Amino acid sequence: MSQERSPQTMKPATAAQKLGIYLPAAPEEFQNADVTREQLNELLATPPEWLVQLRLTGPHPRQIVSSKLGVSTSGLARGGVVDPLTTAEIQELLAAPPEWLVRERATQAAVREEQKRIRARNAEREELREREAK
Repeated sequence: MSQERSPQTMKPATAAQKLGIYLPAAPEEFQNADVTREQLNELLATPPEWLVQLRLTGPHPRQIVSSKLGVSTSGLARGGVVDPLTTAEIQELLAAPPEWLVRERATQAAVREEQKRIRARNAEREELREREAK
């Protein structure tokens, strides 16, 4: 005999993170109720108008802002950006980047290059090990 399982639920903050939205900007009913996996999948498959608009115009959470600006979330903090930004505010920063944004984007580019170099080095070492093992 199998028991019926209760649906898996998540807190609104977790669901907002999975949806890529800023929770305080979501409707009250979303903020105050747990979300089932099925409801999350439905929101992802056929987003309601409030979700579409929130994703388009914001305000956006830090992870999305940092991604759109091409910097790390730490870089946002170093630049003094602590509040969520709207799409318009992000576009303004990209159109006329302040000095901190230019610096942080250069830092992020250097980090990516270093990661690329390390991956190549590790692949080369692995290839060498495989040849020596034969």
